[in-house]
Amino acid sequence: MTVEIKPLCAFKDNYVWCVRQSAIMPWVVIDPGEAAPVMTLLGEQPPAAILLTHHHNDHIGGVAVLRERYHAPIYGPADIAEIDHPLKGGEKLSLAGLSFHVFATPGHTLDHLCYELEGERPALFSGDTLFSGGSGRLFEGTAEQLFKSFRQFDALPDETMLCPGHEYTQGNLKFIASLGQDSPAFQARVAEVARLREAGRPSVPVTLGVERQTNPFLTAPSVEALAQLRQQKDQF
Repeated sequence: MTVEIKPLCAFKDNYVWCVRQSAIMPWVVIDPGEAAPVMTLLGEQPPAAILLTHHHNDHIGGVAVLRERYHAPIYGPADIAEIDHPLKGGEKLSLAGLSFHVFATPGHTLDHLCYELEGERPALFSGDTLFSGGSGRLFEGTAEQLFKSFRQFDALPDETMLCPGHEYTQGNLKFIASLGQDSPAFQARVAEVARLREAGRPSVPVTLGVERQTNPFLTAPSVEALAQLRQQKDQF
């Protein structure tokens, strides 16, 4: 049996992530900003659960419709109205044969959570905390909080698949190139993303190993360095 991870497109550039332990098991749905693509995938089969990373509407906008249709349990930050299983970080979830570890990752928002899928096909569902080639904007939190959030990912294996909430990769790579980055790993990632996007395919998931070689936000050596990068990117 093979774990299946599927990104569903929503709005202009959002991803709703769906994961299941095998083809005979129900899906776990992460950040359904829109209900329609999720309902198309699920049909009449209820999801095992809905996981939410933070309260922004482009990540939770489809929850009410999905709850009414499927009556699935909803996990996430306690400040979201639809939550019936509030989380704070540090929890372990066992859902339809899948095991998740919950990280509290303030920065983009104060309530932000990320979900690590444990097992033979590890993945990190990072919402708007970590993108391929970038990070989330600091709408509520601080650079210090985001830096500490990233340090929680340091122990995750390189083969962990990063599954972020948006298709921002090409824009992020353009910013990194403007800083003078031209390593072989970076150039290979730029070429790979260009091929994927030209073919109409997502640039993610991507391994944390690739991100550790190409994403200066993730590898910033200090809070000050991360804050400077974030400020530069916000003005780019």
